[in-house]
Amino acid sequence: MRILFLGDVMGRSGRRAVTERLGALRRDWGLDFVVVNGENATSGMGLSPDHATALFDAGADCVTLGDHAFDQKTMMGHIENEPRLIRAINFSKIAPGIGARVFPATEGRQVLVAQVMGQVFMKRPFDDPFSAIEPVLRSHALGSRVQAAVIDVHAEATSEKMAMGHWCDGRASLVVGTHTHVPTGDAMILNGGTAYQTDAGMCGDYDSVIGMQKDEPLRRFITGMPKARFEPAVGEATLSGVFIETDDRTGKALSVTMVRQGGGWRRRGPRRKLRRPLSGRSNRDISRWGRACTADNR
Repeated sequence: MRILFLGDVMGRSGRRAVTERLGALRRDWGLDFVVVNGENATSGMGLSPDHATALFDAGADCVTLGDHAFDQKTMMGHIENEPRLIRAINFSKIAPGIGARVFPATEGRQVLVAQVMGQVFMKRPFDDPFSAIEPVLRSHALGSRVQAAVIDVHAEATSEKMAMGHWCDGRASLVVGTHTHVPTGDAMILNGGTAYQTDAGMCGDYDSVIGMQKDEPLRRFITGMPKARFEPAVGEATLSGVFIETDDRTGKALSVTMVRQGGGWRRRGPRRKLRRPLSGRSNRDISRWGRACTADNR
């Protein structure tokens, strides 16, 4: 299966990039399933029902949220009626919505999508993400009940994200971090066959401070005094994320590739056709190929 995960959509610029480009990526890359993190899509703080609908219309099969899940108050009711929206599984027990769900993909295949929230350096108290995800992984075995599983780790600390990757190794197809808006260069396949990247980055204008216009963040860093609200940057956005190809029989990753599309960054993404079949290779060989593919795509 060919799966694309796009990092945090940031404001109007990020929304425009997704709505204008995702359809072509689905066609050109032969995508079977697309997950988009949309928690900053509305003015950089949360997601409105209208903007959620726009992301689905653009080609997202599932939209994950994060710590700003309910900053837009209209989401409180909307998430109960939109099964394609996923909030963190370790959010408050009284929060509306659900933290994990199985989605249909192409050719009758099934994909589990779940999100966990980190605890380290996060401002709000969230339940333990490791114990929260454990029963979900146990009840959705790869290669049997589901053909793939994608875990969105919405967290600040790279160490916590990496620990979650190893915790899920062999039991998920992809573990990918969101929240920091800065893409990391560590896309890899772990020993157990799980694709991993510490942070997918954002879909937004990188001529900014993590997606916000620069003046106010700079003022606060330099003076310690706020003067105005943060406003999302509105320049051309770069789509940032990760692409994986999985084995339907095992649910494990065969390849992993960082994605950069548009904006001022060098374009990266999967080739339309792989150079040679991946079947029959060991996990070690596949991991090495995945790293080479990540570093060498044009």
